[in-house]
Amino acid sequence: MSAYTALTTAGYRAQVRDAATLFFTFAFPLVFLVVFGLIFSGQEVEETGRPYISYIAPGVLAWGVANAAVFGIAFTVMQWRRDDLLRLIRMTPTPLPTVLTARYVLALGVGIAQAVVFTAVSLLPVFGMELHSAWPMALPVLVLGITAFLGIGVIIGSHADTPEAVAAVANLLMVPMAFLSGSFLPLDMMPSWLRTLSHVLPLRYLNDAVSAALVGRGDWHDIAVGCGVLTGFTLVFGAVALKTFRWSNRT
Repeated sequence: MSAYTALTTAGYRAQVRDAATLFFTFAFPLVFLVVFGLIFSGQEVEETGRPYISYIAPGVLAWGVANAAVFGIAFTVMQWRRDDLLRLIRMTPTPLPTVLTARYVLALGVGIAQAVVFTAVSLLPVFGMELHSAWPMALPVLVLGITAFLGIGVIIGSHADTPEAVAAVANLLMVPMAFLSGSFLPLDMMPSWLRTLSHVLPLRYLNDAVSAALVGRGDWHDIAVGCGVLTGFTLVFGAVALKTFRWSNRT
């Protein structure tokens, strides 16, 4: 068995055997979708005339996928570094890209599974979301989004030394970003200065591109811009992650 296969298999088994991880990866974000979907069921955003579900479902999906990517890799890197597993791996012929690629493939699998579940729930008659003809484009958008947020997770996991620190830093980053990027409330309802601020946040572009693909709240230009900006964020976060990566707490 190759190092890549062994690491991927071990990560998958750890993922499916941890009930808490499965809950916070799938059930927890769905709670937001169900609650907001029921509260605003049948209502429209006054500024645009669009149903709330066209904002809520893609936004919660984007946030849930991004959140899982950040937390999943951050906790893993922190734990492996704290327990000196990374230092042991470094002493083997296994290169760092192999270690991170194994986690990357697992994160992509989790993200795609989340997207399928969230979309299926949103299409239920009680919520009434309607898919746009460009919905297949949501897949490459989500792949780019997961990749960008994995970079953030690696940076957090390389510097936070405890699970509590990982949770604190990741939540401090992801929760405000969710509100400022329009995941829970439409940006059209926010002051102009907040809408301007949201342009520096990667989740804003993931939200916009997913919304354009899934429900047609936007066009091909929004999808292209989202993909381009997420690619840029991926390169920046990836460069920082590789530059600051720590194999052990001793270094």
